[in-house]
Amino acid sequence: MDIESITGVGTRMTVRLPLTLAILDGMSIAVGNETYLIPLNYVVESLQPTRAMIKSVGGVQRLIQVRGEYLPVVALHELFNVPARTADFERGIMVVLEADGAKAALFVDSLVGQHQVVIKSLEANYRKVAGIAGATIMGDGRVAMILDVIALVAMARGTLAAAA
Repeated sequence: MDIESITGVGTRMTVRLPLTLAILDGMSIAVGNETYLIPLNYVVESLQPTRAMIKSVGGVQRLIQVRGEYLPVVALHELFNVPARTADFERGIMVVLEADGAKAALFVDSLVGQHQVVIKSLEANYRKVAGIAGATIMGDGRVAMILDVIALVAMARGTLAAAA
């Protein structure tokens, strides 16, 4: 950051960002005490399901019927082994995701908000983690994981195909 100031003329501030900086529009969600980000371009809708929407078809226990489609459900608290505020689908939120033409529903405790964040590569700084695309540092200083939606939808579809 450069600041140039001339008395009586004004001040010019220049901010230079590195070329490798990637900014993401994301929806922040909460599961227990953890915060995650979903890239906004994969989010179709979010809803609070009713008992009538939760289905079991062909041995698959976790399906949700949304607008005539049966979508597999990924419970984020189970996937990442974190304590959730609720395991009851009717008390949480389902976020409908679409990636590569396939849809799935992500079960979370609550929606937090929408943010623009800078992506930090997790693989370059740590290792590859299934279901995680990267990380970011939120405005309050906490680290939030950025979800790999393509991998999550593929996992959900794989579970559905295995049961069929």
